[in-house]
Amino acid sequence: MRNYNTLAFILLATLLVVSCDKKTNTESFFSINEDILKAQYTPKESIKLEVVDSSNKKIDSIVYSINDLKVGSVKGNSKFSFALKDQKLGYQNLKAKIYFEGTTEVDSTRVELISDITPKVLTYTIVNTYPHDIKAYTEGLEFYRDTLYEGTGNGSGNETGIKGISSMRKVDYKTGKVIKKVEYPEVVFGEGISILNGKIYQLTYKQNECYVYDVTTFKKLKTLPYYKEMEGWGMTNDGKNLYYNDGSEKIHIVNPETFQQIDYLNVYSGGFKIPSINELEWVDGKIYSNIYQKNFVIVINPKNGAVEAMLDLSDLEKKRTKLPDVDVLNGIAYNPKTKTFFVTGKNWDKMFEIKINQ
Repeated sequence: MRNYNTLAFILLATLLVVSCDKKTNTESFFSINEDILKAQYTPKESIKLEVVDSSNKKIDSIVYSINDLKVGSVKGNSKFSFALKDQKLGYQNLKAKIYFEGTTEVDSTRVELISDITPKVLTYTIVNTYPHDIKAYTEGLEFYRDTLYEGTGNGSGNETGIKGISSMRKVDYKTGKVIKKVEYPEVVFGEGISILNGKIYQLTYKQNECYVYDVTTFKKLKTLPYYKEMEGWGMTNDGKNLYYNDGSEKIHIVNPETFQQIDYLNVYSGGFKIPSINELEWVDGKIYSNIYQKNFVIVINPKNGAVEAMLDLSDLEKKRTKLPDVDVLNGIAYNPKTKTFFVTGKNWDKMFEIKINQ
């Protein structure tokens, strides 16, 4: 996995200036006028579209679409304007279908929609410190009815030579004791978890499938294949659908019964995509996410993917014991009963209960 500049730099950096992507078709009569387009837009702006006619043919009408959804039409070759406030961040694929003289022609190009929000810098207070199983290579944490559940991966065992065993487990967070668990064979690398409708869902890293268990009995109910080939990282839910990521800036929104895609988000801070979003947690209508190999948590708007706030947890690394095979911070769970967050790391000996100061 790639290393990236620190999130602080990403969040505070000046917007990049890049050129528009060239249109993808080779039709010669008409083209979208790229001279009036910018490379990047923000949600507060509107995009203005028009077609350049190099043929002097009579245009009857033009239908415009963005990301394959029709957004409007004009008679003749009138100009068209579309407000971007409700669009998800990321590339906007623009298409013009031109109707003329009993036939049609299509031209396309794209621009990028970026965030115009400066993320708020949050602070936190440590409320409690609890023991954590040093054999738990944490990939996911979630509270359900005041009980903590944890998904773990294999762990490389670089220093001890002892690889970890992927699992899904129920934990007494006050003592660190594992109450119940399911372990996987070495070939399976367990990832993030989420609990919805009495079921625990756990992603796999490379198997391209999600395992579903009864939250009470830990009986395996079914295996759901991903809707396309990808890695599985972190997961959460909004009470209806599952949200998971694949190591990029994208969050996939899927049906919990079929794991088929419903929608998606691209996570941006300013003009930058935020790659390697990892463990996810849904709290009060926002998505909290770890960043892989960074001691940061970001707060994401699930409506458009904009990063609204950031939290630096670097000091927690200094408070856990430096044991063999200890790895990066990962794992964030919100306990609605105490209104506090629980955070830990891969093979950490401690779990921290923190209160985020808004």
